[in-house]
Amino acid sequence: MKRIDAITIIAKEAKSQDALVVSNIGFPSRELYAVHDSSANFYMLGSMGMASSIGLGFALSRPDRRVIALDGDGSVLMNLGTLATLADQDPKNYLLIILDNGCYGSTGCQPTCTCRKADLVRMAEGAGVSDVSVVTAPEEIKSGMGKSGVLVVKTELGNAKVPIIDLAPCEIIDRFMAEVASPSSCSHP
Repeated sequence: MKRIDAITIIAKEAKSQDALVVSNIGFPSRELYAVHDSSANFYMLGSMGMASSIGLGFALSRPDRRVIALDGDGSVLMNLGTLATLADQDPKNYLLIILDNGCYGSTGCQPTCTCRKADLVRMAEGAGVSDVSVVTAPEEIKSGMGKSGVLVVKTELGNAKVPIIDLAPCEIIDRFMAEVASPSSCSHP
């Protein structure tokens, strides 16, 4: 499946869950912006490897809100400590979705270790994350999004032809922080 197709499904389900979404830098954020811009989306600009940690921080500070982080395999490999922290804190309102295309998609599709031997599912399990699963087909994504923990979504190489995000960084953060400060319209366990 193409990453933008996975992101389209994720965005629709995140909206139905009234979730805050933190998205990895580069093309994943651009693709999310193209398919579903929302004040509940925090588009990372220039902080590779930090979407998972920032999402976890939001989940811990707002336990009444569902939080989903979209991260890439290369970014998670840069910040493997986030898996241990996620396991230790174990927030039930947080889902880390790793979009694993086996490459650094935003910098020229250089291969990551996941296209060879590295296994992010086993790494998350080894870190102690209690709920870890992997999906390879679009119809599997929605059921995986009802959980907390880590969901690895295997996607094809390549980036969609989408424009850059035309919001200034201060606009992204201002509207997202206003969303974070507002009460949730849903309650989450």
